[in-house]
Amino acid sequence: MTVPLTLLGLLEREPSHGYDLKRDYDAYFGRGKPLSYGQVYNTLSRLARDGKVVMSEVGPGEGPDRKRYVITERGATEVDTWLAEPVEPEPHLQTTLFAKVTLALMLGRPAESYLDAQRAAHLKRMRELTEVKRSGALVDALLADHGLFHLEADLRWIELTSARLDALAAEVRR
Repeated sequence: MTVPLTLLGLLEREPSHGYDLKRDYDAYFGRGKPLSYGQVYNTLSRLARDGKVVMSEVGPGEGPDRKRYVITERGATEVDTWLAEPVEPEPHLQTTLFAKVTLALMLGRPAESYLDAQRAAHLKRMRELTEVKRSGALVDALLADHGLFHLEADLRWIELTSARLDALAAEVRR
């Protein structure tokens, strides 16, 4: 996900302070990977430098002065363009999973053991995400579904690759 465009989108919704942007980003988009304050303010500085946001007011806060950011027409146009463009379908042709299996086979190491361990890790994560779906809000459930579908695809690949390990080993050892 692109942090600058997401922050711009949040600013299009309403002018905000950096603290509020971080809170909203983390609540909706930062599950398990929240933004640091430094990243928020560095991004806002770059967006201001590029004419995509401006500061509308500076007021006293409990710490440093609180700056309220407002999206500009240029920033809003960039958000419109970004939202209208489909996300590039990522076929994940260069994955860590594939690299580890292939290298293990090339090096004469047990790729099946790696696949078994990876399968167990995927299943554990799927159980965690299923619990999130049961106990979380709609945003959490939708994010969990997205993760579950990707993990299911990985599991199908793990099963297929396990069945083809001998053939793959013969091919990569040539």
